Amino acid sequence: MTAAKLLRKYARGGRDFRALDLDAQMLELRGAVLAGADFSSSFIVADFRGADLRGARFVRCNIKTCDFGNADLRDADFSEAALDGAEFSGARRGGANFAGACDQGHMYGAGEVPL
Repeated sequence: MTAAKLLRKYARGGRDFRALDLDAQMLELRGAVLAGADFSSSFIVADFRGADLRGARFVRCNIKTCDFGNADLRDADFSEAALDGAEFSGARRGGANFAGACDQGHMYGAGEVPL
């Protein structure tokens, strides 16, 4: 699925993006509004810088090398996700859940968030 197709589906009310393989190329989703989207169990390589991902679900995702810099991740769920190489600098993470997520061998506990 391309970034354009994903954004069109979202604009039409689609929120279910579970179990997708989105690693063919770096998806350009910088500044996109994807609040409430469910990417659970997907493999994603994307630029989410500045995106609105409030309440999005990334449960058990492989989101290595994704850039979430300055994104709004409030109340997003990253539980049990693989975060190796993911960037979170400047992201708003209030209420985000990283329990059981793994980053280069470090498993996050309840209430813990990546730097």
